[in-house]
Amino acid sequence: MTACDAPAPPAAADELLRVPAPAKLNLFLHILGRREDGYHLLQSAFVLIDWCDWLSFALRPEGPRISREDLGQPLPERDLIVRAAAALQQAAGERRGVHIRVEKHIPAQAGMGGGSSDAASTLLALNRLWGLHWPVQRLQDIGLQLGADVPFFLGGGNAWVEGIGEQLTPLQGEQALPPARFIVIKPAAGVATAAIFSHPALQRASERATISRFSADPFGFGRNDLQPVAQNLCPEIKKAVDWLSGQGFQARMTGSGSAVFARVPQNCSQEHLLNVLEAARGASSGWAVRLCNGLPSHPLSDWICAA
Repeated sequence: MTACDAPAPPAAADELLRVPAPAKLNLFLHILGRREDGYHLLQSAFVLIDWCDWLSFALRPEGPRISREDLGQPLPERDLIVRAAAALQQAAGERRGVHIRVEKHIPAQAGMGGGSSDAASTLLALNRLWGLHWPVQRLQDIGLQLGADVPFFLGGGNAWVEGIGEQLTPLQGEQALPPARFIVIKPAAGVATAAIFSHPALQRASERATISRFSADPFGFGRNDLQPVAQNLCPEIKKAVDWLSGQGFQARMTGSGSAVFARVPQNCSQEHLLNVLEAARGASSGWAVRLCNGLPSHPLSDWICAA
């Protein structure tokens, strides 16, 4: 059973919507340069996976108050979920509020986009709950102000990503990603994204890639330009990469880490895979280990198309 398939916690009487927020993996991540304002220009391919947070929304018709209840680990008071709700409420002039229940599964400081995905699912849910009927581009404009990855999670599916994260090209048709499974390892230690992007050793001059070259070998293409610096700042990343490589898997870090992943080859037997997963869970007491499926589209893609 995956996190996306997990049974719901007991629903409150006033709960109206319960939605998933899936994580993502960066199949590669190249840094092409840096803008004058300090933002980095990148190229990447994002794939959605079935490691999900869950958010529940209950309408507050009596006033504009936004409240949040954490069903598991506590979140910062003004995390992206609350900020997304407040930004949409203000932009829409919405007078009603909402109570949000959050069930976290995606680890923080993983490079898997958990916070950005939560924000995107919040925008989609409130667009429906408040009856705004905003088009997805309007939601993406708000999302980009919250974080560079938020527009991707509002895009409906896997994507080729450029710019600072706002330029999305859907990977569909002949360029659609084939079905895949991934072993994902999140070490206990995390690493701050800002520390990686500001590091003097970070390479920022990768050549521009093309979707056609990527599509010829989507799971072996390129590299993660952030990985060498991240491994220096967080040795647990290299330990996880080396461990997976030692089991015969092609491993790399996702995003700014510290999670690493490896695609499960199609010829990998179920017995060998189960043995590897069991060994990974015993290799380090701090590792969170998951077998994840790539998703062909966002679980809320019907809402995105209808927005």
